[in-house]
Order: sequence, then structure tokens, then C-alpha cells
Amino acid sequence: MEFEERLRDRDAWSIGDGCSAGRVLDLLSTKTVFLVVRECFYGTTRFDDFVARIGASAPAVSRALKQLKAAGIVAPVVYREPGSRARDEYRLTEAGEDLLPVFLSLVQWGDTYLQEGRPPLSFVEADTGRPIRVRVTAEPAPETACDDIEIRLNLAWQRD
Repeated sequence: MEFEERLRDRDAWSIGDGCSAGRVLDLLSTKTVFLVVRECFYGTTRFDDFVARIGASAPAVSRALKQLKAAGIVAPVVYREPGSRARDEYRLTEAGEDLLPVFLSLVQWGDTYLQEGRPPLSFVEADTGRPIRVRVTAEPAPETACDDIEIRLNLAWQRD
């Protein structure tokens, strides 16, 4: 990347707290917060399931959900099982769904640079089986929605 002429003197300007990347990192500030977002993409909606799947403490998951709710990333949806009190499920909002490229970019980078051998999961177009890849492009490209992605277990993956 290269700065336009008026920005080339790096000492003459600063974006400080206005940095969008910094704001996203403030929002997704802990591993637990990010893993809650991951689990939402994977279809997890209930508090106890977040705790079990993430392996974090209930208070940490509660804090993460409150933070994501306050930021408009997840929204509670009331459900009630017969004979039980009403509880909340958590679903991604439109803003949460828009984190898909961020999530997939991190997974893609980790698959390339941090995995030994094949990664545990693959993300493919549900209809075609073609791999989903995140790319930086200046050309308009059709977007793939969450509902059009299938997550597959890589059979050659072995858990340590």
C-alpha cells in the first residue's frame, strides 16, 4: 500500500482513536469474545452451549455476550422449553453477519501459517463445493452469504 501525497509525511498526521482497526480490536478484545462470534457463525445460540463449546467460564461468556449485545453484534431472542422459564438465545445481527469476512480471513491466515498439515475445517460453497477464500480486490465480486457456506470436516485432520 502507498499513501496519497498529503499523507506521506507520517509525522504530520495521526488518526489516533479514529482508527477503525483499533475500534474492532477494542470490540473483539478477548479470545472469548471472538470465539463467541465464531460459535454464532457455527450455529451456537444458547448460553450453556457457548460455555461448553468455547471452554471458557460462564462469567467470561456472559461478559462477552453483553459486550457483543451492546455493540449490536448479537441480539437476544427469547425461547422457552416446555416446563422451563423463558431464556435468551443469541443470534448474529446484520452487523454480526458482516463480520464473516473478518472471521474467514483469520481462519484462512491461520490455516496457511499456523496449522501443521490440513486444518480441521474447510469452508465451501454449499451448492458447488468450491472452497471459500477471502481476497482483497478492486473489482466488484459477488458476495457469498453465510447461508450459502457449508463447513466440512477435513478427514485427514488429526486432533493432537
